[in-house]
Amino acid sequence: MNRLSSLRNQLHTLVVFRALLDDTVISHFLNMLEYADSEKSFPDECALFEAALFEHGDSWSRYLLNTVTALENTAVRLKAVGKSRKTVDASVHRELQILQDASAVSADAFPYAGSFTPWTTESIDFTAEYEAHLENVARRGYGIYASYHVFTVGEDGLVPVHYPDPQRLSQLPGYEAERKKVLANVQALLAGEPAVNMLLYGDAGTGKSSTIKAIVNEYREEGLRLVEVRKNQLFRIPPLLEQLAELPLKFIVFIDDLSFSSNDDNFASLKAILEGSVSKQASNTIIAATSNRRHLVKESVSERFADDLHESDTRQELLSLSARFGLIVTFQKPDRSRFLYIVHELAEQYGIEATEDLDSKAEAFALRAGGRTPRVAKQFIEQIRSGVL
Repeated sequence: MNRLSSLRNQLHTLVVFRALLDDTVISHFLNMLEYADSEKSFPDECALFEAALFEHGDSWSRYLLNTVTALENTAVRLKAVGKSRKTVDASVHRELQILQDASAVSADAFPYAGSFTPWTTESIDFTAEYEAHLENVARRGYGIYASYHVFTVGEDGLVPVHYPDPQRLSQLPGYEAERKKVLANVQALLAGEPAVNMLLYGDAGTGKSSTIKAIVNEYREEGLRLVEVRKNQLFRIPPLLEQLAELPLKFIVFIDDLSFSSNDDNFASLKAILEGSVSKQASNTIIAATSNRRHLVKESVSERFADDLHESDTRQELLSLSARFGLIVTFQKPDRSRFLYIVHELAEQYGIEATEDLDSKAEAFALRAGGRTPRVAKQFIEQIRSGVL
């Protein structure tokens, strides 16, 4: 049996890394090994392999390593919870050596590859690289959690967001004091210290949602991830929290623009989740909600004076939801001084000179837009830069 046939047989003995065999590039590599001596079949298999590989780069060694470290498997799940098993460790050691041997296979090893542009290989210590990966799993995650840091909730589970909002904290001037409280709470979460659920409420356009997204972008490399849940999905939060509790990363479960009508079933669901349900919220997650209302339940005048014999108890029930957030931070519309400060800071970021004329134009723009907010300030500066104004 020649070297290529032996390697193919060894790859089919993978246990811990068996899911690699389903990868498109790797499956074409296996086919190349099988048909290495076939002048008729090999060219097609080689072309398919290179077509798939070149979508990711020229280096076969680097592609294989990246695929190995991104894979979710028994070894990485055990490491994430601080456990290990001798049988798994032994399998990992054996299989990494096989994969390292596979990563070194160049086009020169195949008799009929001369008509193709050769792929490249690198000398990589797979065992050392994988051990380093396991040591950093608490910060980098594994599987989709290593490749993405923002998720939504789909019908079949978490769905990664391929192009999340790239907002950064440095792009949100003017609300440093408000963000300081939010940051302190998130930093406590990352440090494994007690952290509380948060409600960011206030006027529209003041940067509540942007604050949460920017913080997640800032602390992605520290192991922070965001899962956005829509209001009609609140019933899915309890099983979601149980799923996230098994992971080594830290999560913000994010509910944007939260409010309820007085007869909304979701009200009771969220209230139970925040406090009072039979299951305890995991220490690696916090819930962050934003709202334009401090009192999250919309209440009409007719409801206020309805014939409820226990009207006081009912009102306390409605007010209790916001009180169940451990941290409540208010984002108010800026006064003129703060608004112009935001305009000046954004102007500097966009390379626009701050002048008195700019101030007067910003005030006029805000008046037409319905009031001063950071969102209005950003829209103004963007239109200045694009030449619209």
